[in-house]
Amino acid sequence: MPGRLRWGAAAAVAGYAALQALGRTMGSTAVERRSGFPGDEVIRDPNAVTNHAVTIAAPPEAIWPWLTQMGWHRGGWYTPRWVDAVFFPANWPSLDRLDPRFTRDLVAGDMIPDGPPGTAWYEVHAVRTPHTLVLHSVTHVPQAWRRYGARIDWTWAFRLTRLPGGRTRLQVRVRGQAEPWWLAAAYVLVLIPADAIMATGMLRGIRKRAETRRA
Repeated sequence: MPGRLRWGAAAAVAGYAALQALGRTMGSTAVERRSGFPGDEVIRDPNAVTNHAVTIAAPPEAIWPWLTQMGWHRGGWYTPRWVDAVFFPANWPSLDRLDPRFTRDLVAGDMIPDGPPGTAWYEVHAVRTPHTLVLHSVTHVPQAWRRYGARIDWTWAFRLTRLPGGRTRLQVRVRGQAEPWWLAAAYVLVLIPADAIMATGMLRGIRKRAETRRA
């Protein structure tokens, strides 16, 4: 292999390895990744676990309403506008304001849509206002794939920890279990690197909105 191609291949491998690492850990500390987390008990044997976190200059009570209005054709997921346009064109852009139509007191069993009716959604597994929100889904697999035994069972858990000075540490953990092997491989190969953009973009979006509203 010519030297230029060798270096290019090495750079691509290194870049992908970096995305794998960032997709699993970006923003979180080693202590946070080792700690127990709400919802860990739901997925006992995950194929993959990701942890992301951000510190926000606002108390949990100011951040919590942004979580309660998340969802398809609701507040969105607070990802950057280009992400919304490229990956979720059928959804409207993430809201920059709290909308009283969508903010609500979440309880276990509530549904949060992640697509047109009947396609994909989350169920609220556990909630402790304004500190803990655990979402659970088994619906994020296209119907056509299910005839081949495809399934994804995963949790999306949010924890808000009060810090001195009116700040909050917002942590997000995903635990996913996919079957069969080809879907589990795709989950690790594609979705984890994508989380380096999606999850961190969402956390930064929440931080910007909460801090702006507080100011």
